[in-house]
Amino acid sequence: MSDTDTPPATPPVRVDTIDINRIMKGLPHRYPFLLVDRVVDFVADEGAIGIKNVSFNEPFFQGHFPGNYVMPGVLIVEAMCQTAGVVVCETLGPDEGYGVSVFFMSIESAKFRRPVVPGDQLRMHVTKDRQRGDVWRFSCIGKVDNVKVAEATFTAMVIRKSKAKTDTTAQASRA
Repeated sequence: MSDTDTPPATPPVRVDTIDINRIMKGLPHRYPFLLVDRVVDFVADEGAIGIKNVSFNEPFFQGHFPGNYVMPGVLIVEAMCQTAGVVVCETLGPDEGYGVSVFFMSIESAKFRRPVVPGDQLRMHVTKDRQRGDVWRFSCIGKVDNVKVAEATFTAMVIRKSKAKTDTTAQASRA
């Protein structure tokens, strides 16, 4: 290979299924706030599909709304954001990705097309639009039975947990 030739591109890392145990290695969320049951079709640095099996036993259905059970839109967006968090953690890999927190900075253009109800399987199609340093931008479409039910665009910042602990310690010592 000459100096002007470019090396062959490394194919992106693909994972067919990321189970709940692996999701919990990267995300700090736990029941009842972990809203992603499984991730499929993960492609590093590109995106994935998060799956939330919506059950009547979800705690939010007790009050939203009795007799007309609807998954709150804010939790649909949170499930999308958690799926994006898995994309970040898995893209960075276990050595780095399981040592970060993903904090969402903005949510834009959120739209809800139809209710998500008990018995639905919500599939969140998350695509990384761009990344600048530790700031990542995603677009997401939520689907039930291949019909769009929600969409949003959001921005997140990756914070290394060791840095976050140092910043918190510094703030506490100033108080």
